[in-house]
Amino acid sequence: MENKTFGYCRVSSSEQNEDRQVQAMLDLGIKERDIFVDKQSGKNFDRPMYQALKAQLRKGDILVIKSIDRLGRNYKQICEEWRDITGGLGAYIKVIDLPLLDTTRTDGLIGQVISDIVLQLLGFVAEQERAFIRQRQAEGIACAKAKGKKLGRPAVQFPDNWDEVYVIWKAGEITAREAMKRLCMKPTSFYKLANIFQKKTE
Repeated sequence: MENKTFGYCRVSSSEQNEDRQVQAMLDLGIKERDIFVDKQSGKNFDRPMYQALKAQLRKGDILVIKSIDRLGRNYKQICEEWRDITGGLGAYIKVIDLPLLDTTRTDGLIGQVISDIVLQLLGFVAEQERAFIRQRQAEGIACAKAKGKKLGRPAVQFPDNWDEVYVIWKAGEITAREAMKRLCMKPTSFYKLANIFQKKTE
């Protein structure tokens, strides 16, 4: 049986566009029917199109991805999938944006060692970047608190005509919907202020 080349593309949500990734696959001569696209987070590999693709991979086939983060974002799981595909299934993996991760060029033990080193390095860099992001967020929050800035959503303010509208609403002269309309408020904000106001006046 002739070996096949498959392309895998992934974007994190239905609003994002996968055209650039798909075009890269087409430019390599991969048939459109052999390109699988997931519109889903890369936090794990429980994705329908990825699983469908993996079920079709046979020994000697090639899996092409645009960049390693399109395969996933959890580098521990990426390493496990990588070994399963190249070792367990006997297929090849080619990462377009990172030629070092092309097992069709370095088959066998040497290729596996190179891939392991590169993947471990990428995983370390990704983890460091996540740590830096968390550190910057923590420092930003601490700095804001030190300056007396309030974090989160601003508190809902009582409109100037609140007392007037509230009184006639409580008296049953107008409906809650009409009160919200006069106050230009959404239901959640209206009832939140109504509870606060009632407690203040009890």
